[in-house]
Amino acid sequence: MYIAITRQHLGDNYHGSSRDLVNYLEKENEGKAPEDQELFFNQTENNIDTERVITEIDANTSKLSKRDPKFYSIMVSPSQAELNHIGNDPEKLKQYTRELMKTYAASFYRDKEVTVKDVLYFAKLERERTYSEKDKKVKENQVYASKILELQHQIRAIKEGREQGNVAKFQERINALEIEAPHKLNGKRIVPGMAKEGHQSHIHIIVSRKDVTNSQSLSPGSKFRTSETVLNGEKVKQGFDRDKFYRASEKTFDKQFAYRRNFVETYHARNLMDKDPKQFFAALLGLPANEKQAARQLLFKAGVKVSSIPVNKAQLAYKAMMKLKKAIGKAMESGSIGI
Repeated sequence: MYIAITRQHLGDNYHGSSRDLVNYLEKENEGKAPEDQELFFNQTENNIDTERVITEIDANTSKLSKRDPKFYSIMVSPSQAELNHIGNDPEKLKQYTRELMKTYAASFYRDKEVTVKDVLYFAKLERERTYSEKDKKVKENQVYASKILELQHQIRAIKEGREQGNVAKFQERINALEIEAPHKLNGKRIVPGMAKEGHQSHIHIIVSRKDVTNSQSLSPGSKFRTSETVLNGEKVKQGFDRDKFYRASEKTFDKQFAYRRNFVETYHARNLMDKDPKQFFAALLGLPANEKQAARQLLFKAGVKVSSIPVNKAQLAYKAMMKLKKAIGKAMESGSIGI
């Protein structure tokens, strides 16, 4: 399960409204009949239209300055294994989102307990993902893409009379490069903007920075600390525990759908990878044989060379370990192995 929390963009082209984000999330509905469109939902309702989302989020900004983020975006991206486990069922994803938001509320550190009833949010299910320039397959295809583009420019120049040459031979070379490109989908070279294969369902959540009463700030951007601060002359508790949220979100999915999570899929594994890679590999080596084999398969599917994974402690050499750490880290960040 890959979960990312992002604050409202506050760049030079700052817009206080949530309209741009809401409109962006409508992209999959374009050209579809009303009955086939995916609408927003919240903790208790389905089929919420975009104007209501914009109106309620934009109105819930009491005492926030122009430069304060008015809302946060939470992306919930289950792995292929998790989606396969629930049959890529959209209703199960919505059920999970509602349970997830309970853990979100419980992760705030406040004087008064925060529950999901205090949180103003709207969520949207999306079924598709497209390749971007950052994807490994696109990057590895890029050298071929550059050569193809150069040849296409030469063909254009010949046709316009600016250069001389044999167009047919240039086209033959382009065709050969298309075949040589290492990553294809349905016979075509993978390029940015192409829809990804397999189950790609994920959830986008727009959550207001203020609670439903528009009086209390609930910012997941506040650094967690179990202490008190002085606000308006009074001592108050504050902070959001992201670590608690991520761990609880993972456990919620596992319990809700009886999912048996492998070590390399866990949030704990990602923390070890970031902070103590040697301990990560030691833990990997210490897994029971069946779980170790499952871990290797997950890593292989994520594009990590299984042959390079250490099979004993003597192979945990620093250089090799850091190289493998980088490869697994990228797979984790992409959500390929579900962390």
